[in-house]
This record gives sequence, C-alpha cells and structure tokens, in this order.
Amino acid sequence: MPQEFFVTAPRVIEFHEYTEPKLDADEVRVKSLVSGIKTGTEMALYQGITPFLDQQFDPALRLFTPAGQKGLYPCNLGSWLAGTVVEVGSKVEKFKPGDLVHGGLPHRPTNVCKEEALYPLKKGMSPETALFVDPCIFALQAVHDAQIKIGDNVAVFGLGALGLLAVQIARLNGASQVFAVDVVANRLNLARQFDADQCLDAAKCDAGLEIKKLTGGKGVDAAIEISGAYSALQTAIRSVHPGGLLVTASYFKGNGNQLNLGAEWHHNRLTLISSMPVWDMPHRNYPMWDLKRIELTALYLLEAQKLVTSPMIEKRFSYPKAADAYRFIDADPGAAVKVILEY
Repeated sequence: MPQEFFVTAPRVIEFHEYTEPKLDADEVRVKSLVSGIKTGTEMALYQGITPFLDQQFDPALRLFTPAGQKGLYPCNLGSWLAGTVVEVGSKVEKFKPGDLVHGGLPHRPTNVCKEEALYPLKKGMSPETALFVDPCIFALQAVHDAQIKIGDNVAVFGLGALGLLAVQIARLNGASQVFAVDVVANRLNLARQFDADQCLDAAKCDAGLEIKKLTGGKGVDAAIEISGAYSALQTAIRSVHPGGLLVTASYFKGNGNQLNLGAEWHHNRLTLISSMPVWDMPHRNYPMWDLKRIELTALYLLEAQKLVTSPMIEKRFSYPKAADAYRFIDADPGAAVKVILEY
C-alpha cells in the first residue's frame, strides 16, 4: 500500500499507509513525479511556529481565535505537484491516462482531485518547472501590489524562490533598476544571473543606506520583502523614498522586536501593504484581476519561458526521505533555494 506523511508534532514526520479511494465521475487520479517544498508556510507548520499551532482562523471575523481542543497536528504538507494521470472518472473530458499534469496538490505518491484543479503540462515544459507556479503566484501578486511602473526603482529583500521570481517579474513589469538583497552568496549570484542591477549582502553592509546612495540619495519607489525576517523589513523601510511603498509577501515568524517604527517608518510616511493572493483575499484591482487570473498569468510566464527557474533547484530528495528534506531545510534555510521531492 502507498504511504503518505504527516507532521504529528513540531519537527516530527510520520508515514502512514493509505488506501486508494474510488473516483467520482469528475475526478482524476494522479501518480506523482515531483513536488516542491515551500520554505515559508510549510516550514512554519513543520517547525510549529505558526499561529495555527494553538489558534484557528475564523473566516467570518478574519481573526485568529483559540483553537480549543482541535490544535494543528497531525497535518499534511505540500503546495504544487506534477504527475501522470493514471485513471479518470466517467465524466472527465480534459484528461486521459498517461497525460502529464500539474496542480495544487499535497506531497503524496498519488492524489485524487477534481478535473478542474489540474493543468496539462505543456509540451517542452519540464515537471520541475511546473512546481514554480505556486511561488510565481505569490511573486506576481507582490509585484502587482508594489504598483511597479516603467522607470520605477525597486528593491527585493530575500532571494528565495519567491524573491528571485519577483526580481525577474519586476524587470518584466518595467522596473528601471532592481536591487536584490540577501545574506547568502549563491542567492545573490542567482539574482545577478537574473538581471538584478545591484546585489547587496545585508550581512556586510547597511543595505538600506547603500540603496539610498545608489539612487542619488532618494531611495527606491517600492521595496518587496520576501525573506520573512523582521530585520529585513526594517532595512527595507530604510531603503524607500518618502511616501513610497513597502510590500510584504513573506510568512513572518516570531515577534517583531527588530522593528523600530519610530524612525524612518514614522518620519517618511510610508505605506505598508500585505500581499496575500490566497485565503479568499480579493485582488486590489478586482474585478479585472482575481486569483484565477493571477494563477493563469503565472502559468503563462512559465510556459512562455519568460522566467528562468532551473538554476533554483539545488537539492532533491526521494519521497521516502521526506523527513530528511525538512531537516535539511530546517538546519540551514539558505542551503538551497528550491528543494524538491522525487517519486
């Protein structure tokens, strides 16, 4: 029997056998090829440093409230997966056995989902490239929220998969100068490869001050924070010109004791925007844009090879070694941009 894994406690992964369910008429069974691990939300669940550990989100109030007896664990993980169709329901029209597909599915040897939840893998597009649809959705939404226009100067803080995609999308959106900030040398090198104008190591310089100097003392029009580090958000605040925009697309962990909102934040009248395309959040340009259009646009950018992704895949684990994959990321979050599971 196939096995799926759950996080049963912070940093504890357990595998359990499962039985294959029967298909409904509009469902598809997919045998997995590869899936991608998210270093933000997934790792927060794995590490037990998420509000969901002891709270639940009330969708009506849009508030976290005490979870009572429910709690977080056990929970499964995963965001995007590519695989092969092995069986279809009687009313499925888009797919047949043998087709390569991808979609938002959990890490699992097989998955059953509605036909509408899947995309066909375009000819010439690798299954690994398809895994970047999910981070591209968040990166694209962040660039939209940053309102980047032709001629704008932009800084991206945090060069994981989302940040490196945001560097590329900001350029596609017309940014005149793109500054890339991180503390990991390999990620800075990738940003250079992806056409960032200036790559700054925040461990070796005051990146906010350097960005001000490199823009003639003005600062950038928009800063996108995608590291999830409060220290990076503080630096991003220092990099933006008066009245400018700060967009956070990160999953922040812990508390914000590294923030000083009485300094540049208070004196430069900045605007802070939380960028969240999911969890029933409307696009700020709704109804012209919504989550589905963002998703389809992310897919187009990848299918049309407008974005480079393959250099970001730096570590692979076989599915039975999933616990090792999470321990690897947990031990050194900067060791690899994208970690994937192979089935």
